[in-house]
Parts: sequence; C-alpha cells; structure tokens
Amino acid sequence: MVHRKIVDFATEHRHALIFAAGIATAVVGKKILESDAVKEATTNAVAGVISVKKDAEEKVDEIKKDAEAIACAEECEEEKVEIEVEEVEEKTSKKSKKSKK
Repeated sequence: MVHRKIVDFATEHRHALIFAAGIATAVVGKKILESDAVKEATTNAVAGVISVKKDAEEKVDEIKKDAEAIACAEECEEEKVEIEVEEVEEKTSKKSKKSKK
C-alpha cells in the first residue's frame, strides 16, 4: 500500500522530482569536483599533457631540421652537377676551338 502511494505521488509530481534530482546532482557534483583527490588527478593529467606537448614540439623541430638538411643537400648536389656540366662544356668548347685552329 505504501509503495502504491509513493508511485502515485511520483507520477503526479514527476517534474518536481526531476528538478530535485537535478539540484541533488549539482550539489554532489560540486562536492566531488572540489575534493583534493580530483584536484590532484586533474593536475597530474594536465602536467602529463604539457609534457607530451613539449616532447612532440621537440620531435617536430628535429624533423624540420632533418628535412631542411635534406633539402639543402639536394640543392647543393644540383648546383654541383650544374657546375660540373658547365666545366665539361667549357673544356669541350676549348678543345673544339683548338681543333679548329
């Protein structure tokens, strides 16, 4: 009989009970978030994220330096090939001039 009265009351005042449950959830959530254990856990999590970020930035810098070194090496190699080609052309042109004389 008591159970039936509780169910009838709950169905009749459903919105008021939902509102009260929301307030209770907010109060309990606030207490949980203010606890020292949660503060320590979140602080450690943020410190871990910052550490990972720094490591990632260092790796990106290393990759950039390696890529620049490779690009520079390729450019230097191209210039070296161009210089060699020019030298060979000059030598052949000198030989051809001597042979024409």
